[in-house]
Amino acid sequence: MQTGFTNPFSTTSYLGAEYFCDRTEETINLGEALRNRRNVTLISPRRVGKTGLIQHLFHSPYAKEVHCIYVDLFSTSNLQEFTKVFAEAVLSTRINPFSERVWEEITHFFGALRPVFGMDPVSGLPQCTIDVQPQREEWTVQQIFAYLEKSEQPCYVAFDEFQTIAEYKDVKMEALLRTYIQQLKNVQFIFAGSKKHVMAQMFTSAKRPFYRSTQIMNIDVIDEASYYQFACQHMVAHGQEISQDVFHELYAMADGYTWYVQVLLNRLYQSGVEVIDSHAVKTALNKLIQEEEPAYQTYCRLITDRQLQVLRAIAKEGIVKEPGSNQFLQKYQLGAYSTVRGAILTMIDKELLYQNDDGNYLVYDKFFSYWLQQR
Repeated sequence: MQTGFTNPFSTTSYLGAEYFCDRTEETINLGEALRNRRNVTLISPRRVGKTGLIQHLFHSPYAKEVHCIYVDLFSTSNLQEFTKVFAEAVLSTRINPFSERVWEEITHFFGALRPVFGMDPVSGLPQCTIDVQPQREEWTVQQIFAYLEKSEQPCYVAFDEFQTIAEYKDVKMEALLRTYIQQLKNVQFIFAGSKKHVMAQMFTSAKRPFYRSTQIMNIDVIDEASYYQFACQHMVAHGQEISQDVFHELYAMADGYTWYVQVLLNRLYQSGVEVIDSHAVKTALNKLIQEEEPAYQTYCRLITDRQLQVLRAIAKEGIVKEPGSNQFLQKYQLGAYSTVRGAILTMIDKELLYQNDDGNYLVYDKFFSYWLQQR
């Protein structure tokens, strides 16, 4: 076994094209849309790989000589938090590399925000924090868009978990953004989200500000054959071997979801096992579940006993097409369907359950589902 290699199966950051599996067609479609001045709504369940696709695009020839900005909105809950995250993403990207000209440019545009520059303790790259003044958030957002519009380079802005803005209570955020975005000529946008029903309403309902304003792209799991080729290549380079049958078992465990596949491959790569068999895969899975047990126990404490009963039943089935069927209700002694339906809707909202395109219900977190099956 060779040593000293970077683990090629990243579960966090984008490592480069060499460590990115497939998505060739999706990258082309996304890049061509932006290049031809079409904003894109990118939809997929969490952990399928939309964020990785965005980062891959931003490092591809489609983004050559383009100013790319990634903004994660997941943790925001109001206009002030949106403004701070957006501004810091723009400025932190702009100051890398840092120059006197960039400093003057930023202070000219954003001096009122009192930008503070420093170094990220993890990456070592320049970073910028700002102080968003109360009652001036809308003005600040307008200034950010004006700054991007005047950029010497075209700009691509990716808002990840964009559906979050629909939950803001203090402002009609969709209308506010639409007002500014429709005036821009130098900036193209990716609106990425994991809640399909919310994203679909935002961009296909005639009553919503973003109605029919983007090209909609849905991304699915990576093809198993392509993923096996990718995994096999890196395993062989590390002195390891995984057969197509064993990889199929691993891929099925993860339902093909990129993050779960990557986590398992990452652990198997780390193990150094020369011939990866079913036992090695199951050992890696059980270790991961054991490590996450405190988090899973917390999930269970945050829901009612009835909701937990329904959640466990769906986990044991793996996938449920008709939760209202007598067979399902009686098998797990769940009682009236009206109560079960209420529990399901609540847990979909909490992102503990997920309804796929076929209308089937399953536990959102695949590893959590395996943990529930064991109880």
